[in-house]
Amino acid sequence: MAGWTQNEIERVGAADELQLTTLKQDGTPRKPVTIWVVRVGDDLYVRAYRGPETAWFRHTQRRPEGRISAGGVTKNVAFEQASGDKTLNQQIDAAYRSKYKRYSATYVDPMIAPQAHTTTLKLVPSA
Repeated sequence: MAGWTQNEIERVGAADELQLTTLKQDGTPRKPVTIWVVRVGDDLYVRAYRGPETAWFRHTQRRPEGRISAGGVTKNVAFEQASGDKTLNQQIDAAYRSKYKRYSATYVDPMIAPQAHTTTLKLVPSA
């Protein structure tokens, strides 16, 4: 698998929004959705605002690959489940609070709630 360049990590991590495209079973792309993305160290993470019933998240569970676009970077990615580590979830929560603090708690609180924790996905570049 190809990795992120430092420039890509910085640009995607700094972007306010990310366009995430999941794939249908036949490999064709679905319509992109706009979501938030955070950076923890040299890794990038996304979560489903409404928890595991969110359509795009369910799609990643059936086919854990797709494409992202943010900060002028477009990349094929694999979606890796990252929700089991309490310390990591706390770091991701802190990243969401810090990055999106200008938004009201109405938007930020669901991103750091237990239901969102279960949907934490690490974005891993792929060929």
